[in-house]
Amino acid sequence: MRKLAPLIIITITLCFAAAGALAKPISDATNDCLECHSSTMNGVVTQWAKSNHYQSGVGCYECHMADKGDKDAMEHNGYTIAIIVSPRDCGRCHPAETEQQELSHHAKAGDILNTADGLLGQTVGGEPAVAVGCRQCHGSIVKTLDNGKLDPTDWPNTGIGRVNPDGSKGTCSACHTRHRFSKEQARKPEVCGKCHLGPDHPQKEVYEESKHGILYSAFSDELNMERPRWIPGEDYFDAPTCATCHMSATSTQPVTHDVGDRLAWNLRAPISKRTEGWEKKLSSMQDVCKSCHGSDFVGNFYDQLDQFVALYNDKFAIPAKEIRDILHDKGVIPAGNFNDKIDWIYWELWHHEGRRARHGAAMSGPDYAWWHGIYDVAKHFYTELLPEAKELSEKAGKPEVYEEILEKYIINRPEHEWYVKGFDPNQVEKMKAYYLERYKQKVD
Repeated sequence: MRKLAPLIIITITLCFAAAGALAKPISDATNDCLECHSSTMNGVVTQWAKSNHYQSGVGCYECHMADKGDKDAMEHNGYTIAIIVSPRDCGRCHPAETEQQELSHHAKAGDILNTADGLLGQTVGGEPAVAVGCRQCHGSIVKTLDNGKLDPTDWPNTGIGRVNPDGSKGTCSACHTRHRFSKEQARKPEVCGKCHLGPDHPQKEVYEESKHGILYSAFSDELNMERPRWIPGEDYFDAPTCATCHMSATSTQPVTHDVGDRLAWNLRAPISKRTEGWEKKLSSMQDVCKSCHGSDFVGNFYDQLDQFVALYNDKFAIPAKEIRDILHDKGVIPAGNFNDKIDWIYWELWHHEGRRARHGAAMSGPDYAWWHGIYDVAKHFYTELLPEAKELSEKAGKPEVYEEILEKYIINRPEHEWYVKGFDPNQVEKMKAYYLERYKQKVD
């Protein structure tokens, strides 16, 4: 074994003092790595020296070792290593977690390259925007150059659906940030907020608005996130985090690294549908809720969610899709994405506003369910999508197409009756009287 650099001796000594004896000694190969990297990459080494990996004798070489035939293998000071530690590498010690992760929607996040999201980023935006925007969440296809070096157009990247040189998908460090790979850190909502925020998937903002997020903000220091099992109702009591609901164990079910295991609705799609095996998934999610809430509370909450999703689907999402399809089929607009203004209206109606609405309802964020959600959906359905369909039909010399749309989706649908006939006059007068009394101002 080589003689360790003084800095790493100090670092390891401090960790021994703080955490006690190692369960397994550090290997000679890792000690060779530390000989240089304790000075050239002191931050990385210090993080690792505070990790459970260090306590278990898992070091640099145990994670970065590679076979000579690997695409990203490189010779480095007498060892064959790879820069990327893929889920397949982690699976040598964590096989169950790796198998679950590989089945998850997270692992498929790189498929964005084949969607309208990818088309927008690559065409309307541009490759530099895709590299530092889209792919830093969704992942990139990491290509190798000579001698195992990584293509700088795709690396660095910790996107959750990264396609690694060994063919595996994803990266554990997207959530368990290297080199501590901390459970505690991965259980905090901030880790999810790297990707789950913004106009089309504002889960972090919705969470922060909800009672769950408010409680987390108030009592995060009492949630005992460092505990191994971390069971709600046993290890902590005040607030759930994203991990609590979607991944962590309860008193009756184990941890899962498949984030879709408890999702009974697909709230991302243009039209929401039940997921495969949704009954079991719903039961698993409700089991989490019942760690803190009574059965009636939980059952009524999910009934409200189901009714909200049905409202979104039936009143807005399905008609909007079919209206655009009719315009295509009747030759009013050319088939294709983003050729016409109505394509953009429809895109934002479901991809931005509709997602905000549905996630707001699912995560107890009332402002996102209504003002940032269904209000925006309705506003743009009535004031943009329908008027644009009318104008396009008239410009194409086919006004009858819009008349068909009105007849099928608006006139004979009681939920849209107000659009043709206006608000109920009695309700309008009551509203005016209320505003006059409250604000001492006449409202027309």
